[in-house]
Amino acid sequence: MQDSNGLTDRAELGPAESPTPDKTSGSREKGLNRVLEILDFLHVTQRAIGIGDLAKGVNAPRSTTYTLVRSLVDAGLLEMEGDGNRVYFGKKLYLYGMDYVRGNDLLRRGRQEVDNLSRETGETSELCMLQSGRYTIVHSSPGTRPFRISSATGLQIPLPWTASGRLLLAGLERAAIQDMVSADDLLLPDGRRLQFDDFIADIATARTTGYCITSGLVDAYTKCLAAPVFAAAGKVEATMCLVVPIDTSAEKTDELLTLLRHRAARLSIGGVSS
Repeated sequence: MQDSNGLTDRAELGPAESPTPDKTSGSREKGLNRVLEILDFLHVTQRAIGIGDLAKGVNAPRSTTYTLVRSLVDAGLLEMEGDGNRVYFGKKLYLYGMDYVRGNDLLRRGRQEVDNLSRETGETSELCMLQSGRYTIVHSSPGTRPFRISSATGLQIPLPWTASGRLLLAGLERAAIQDMVSADDLLLPDGRRLQFDDFIADIATARTTGYCITSGLVDAYTKCLAAPVFAAAGKVEATMCLVVPIDTSAEKTDELLTLLRHRAARLSIGGVSS
């Protein structure tokens, strides 16, 4: 006899029989994948969302989504908000995140360097890394200009739109880069389309020069200065960036770039001392 979940009643099994381990393992893996999809969707959405919309967003049955959300709420990983029909990240995930910061030397030091750089220059400063094949701002500190430059911790942007993306991909084979960059990623916000070969050439140039400057890619008003942060064996682990007005003079840009490269080198494994 089977229950509503399709599991066989153990009373009907013979002495040597047992539920198939592969099926049990597959069910658990599917459930884990659903949980990860829920967390990723909430991360991308950046707001509390109703269970029905969440189910549509992850393309899962509402009943399945409700069951998983209830378990995650009980575990403190998610919390119900407002009228109790919307769900978002819970305090426990925040605490886990703080544990990660405390345990990750690069991120801990990088946050401090970014904050100091922003205070010193008055410009928006960022620490960026690759996360699941996407450019991700892991820490951002706003500048002191009267207008705000769009930048937020956790924001993910297509790699070809960024100066950092060109440095983070330096050293990878063309095929590996092609796997990480979709046709949509090459379409800029203003409707222009980058050619993949041009993007590959930009990556090669960034690797040779040891920095990258892009202008007017994410928006028409800013340019981005990026310098690599190296891990062992010369691998680019992260980047430090400054986002400045596009009309910043060449002299000021060179001054900021020199400072930025020094701070990024200080973060790198075996970097310069302060």
